[in-house]
Amino acid sequence: MKTVLVTGAGAGIGYFVAEQLAAAGATVVLGCRDTAKADLAARAIRARVPAARLRWVRLDLADLSSLPATVADLGADSLDAVVLNAGVLLSGPDRRMSPQGHELTFATNHLGHFALVAHLAPILTATPNSRVITVGSFAARSARLDLADLQSEDDYQPKRTYERSKLAQMLFAFELDRRLRALGATSASIVAHPGGALDSLTPSRPPLFVHTTAQRLRGLPAGVALHGKHAAAETIVRTVLDTDIAGGELWGPRVFGLRGRPHRETPPAHLTDPDSAAGLWAASSALTGLDPLRHPSTPVPLLA
Repeated sequence: MKTVLVTGAGAGIGYFVAEQLAAAGATVVLGCRDTAKADLAARAIRARVPAARLRWVRLDLADLSSLPATVADLGADSLDAVVLNAGVLLSGPDRRMSPQGHELTFATNHLGHFALVAHLAPILTATPNSRVITVGSFAARSARLDLADLQSEDDYQPKRTYERSKLAQMLFAFELDRRLRALGATSASIVAHPGGALDSLTPSRPPLFVHTTAQRLRGLPAGVALHGKHAAAETIVRTVLDTDIAGGELWGPRVFGLRGRPHRETPPAHLTDPDSAAGLWAASSALTGLDPLRHPSTPVPLLA
């Protein structure tokens, strides 16, 4: 049976990824910043999957200093997959900072996952055919990364900063797979995006969340083009479980990349650009002091 860590499993798409993996027989570790929400998520999953094998660990991706304790709390010497799902989209006009002084959206969505993979790398690479599943975003298609301003110090805009952070995640994921292949590792890095997922098209999961009839009715017209978060999770779950899916692939919903059954997509060139990815990797290593595929005894110089 597979063991899978899902980041951001206490809400939204991450919750449904955890629920569907549990229903498929996997042991699921819920990675949640809010431990009360993790408990509610576990109760909701067990209400639908009584035999679910669940654990949770406290995971705060914005605080890089907390991640070694999270990995230690896993208490695992093998891990079949990690789903890098958690993320934030801030709404305020002002830049907010992480405990390490990084812009909060970039820190949570990209740097936190980059660092988490670095800490998990010895476990993942020791597990035959393990997978790193990065949950990207359709929004990254129109984003462009500025390596000279990764943290949006110039002209901060919350939505654009989010889009760039998702692009960074996807660039990292494709580069991770290239580097794993170069090392001859059996681990694979795969990218999945959920399409357009709406709360109003998502079924309730008490006690975690409940959507009213009025909310569901208001969302019905959007169902022509979009889908609920339970449906969005299906693509991600497939990339975890389908052994025919190879590293370096991009998967998303079939209908215009917004809704429908999972299918393989051809990634836009800027998502797989090796030069941009190499620059991002180097910058991320300097900002975190970590490198996912560097030997732990070899230090990485921190960016001042």
